[in-house]
Amino acid sequence: MPFSDYKTALVTGASSGIGAAVVERLCKEGLKVHALARSADKLAELAARTGCIPHAIDVSDLAGITRLTQEVAFDVLVNNAGVDRPGSILKADAEGIDLLVDVNLRAVLHLCRLVVPGMAARDRGHVVNISSIAAAYNFGGNSTYHATKAAVSMLSRQLRIDVFGKRVRVTEICPGRVATDIFAHVHGDSEETHKRFVEGYELPQAEDIANAIAFAIAAPIAVNVGHMEITPTLQVPGGLSTARPDAPQA
Repeated sequence: MPFSDYKTALVTGASSGIGAAVVERLCKEGLKVHALARSADKLAELAARTGCIPHAIDVSDLAGITRLTQEVAFDVLVNNAGVDRPGSILKADAEGIDLLVDVNLRAVLHLCRLVVPGMAARDRGHVVNISSIAAAYNFGGNSTYHATKAAVSMLSRQLRIDVFGKRVRVTEICPGRVATDIFAHVHGDSEETHKRFVEGYELPQAEDIANAIAFAIAAPIAVNVGHMEITPTLQVPGGLSTARPDAPQA
């Protein structure tokens, strides 16, 4: 369905990175975009630049997102908010697990519960879920992150079944490494972090992900772009490790 058939959008995790880029792109397409994030200051700057409607709400605040979705009928929902606490399950703590489940999964489920029935009733809508290549591939540590993103991936497939027969489309975006400030949030905002994850690499930018989302939304109503895996050309996911029983484990 072309952008002209949609009027409103909700983007979570909108204060920076991919979320901010998506807000900016959707605003340029003429949608009334509601930008949701915790940082009121960054949202105010984004609103001044794009004309979006800011909502300083934690995505895990069920009462807050419930009020918002009751006030506005959203045609486009972009579930972008996400957090990470690197580490294997052997070193995980209860706080980290609860945080990732609350933000990466529970909030997505609740927003879909609150928004998708209205889309189905209007026979119009598009849900975009930002998961990760971690939803499909295994790499060191990040066990809880992998688990939550895999759940979002399966939810994205299931939503298509739930809305079967309605013109409600669902797109899962699976980014690999993207040049955003997520690494600073996870590993600390330092020159070392920038050098480790960004500097010297040829990486997709946040705007590239926003453009991919816009492509999926702008497709004709008969077309559902269900899954897009977006990685750097010079990044390959996957791998195989074999350990000797007597070898020290990392």
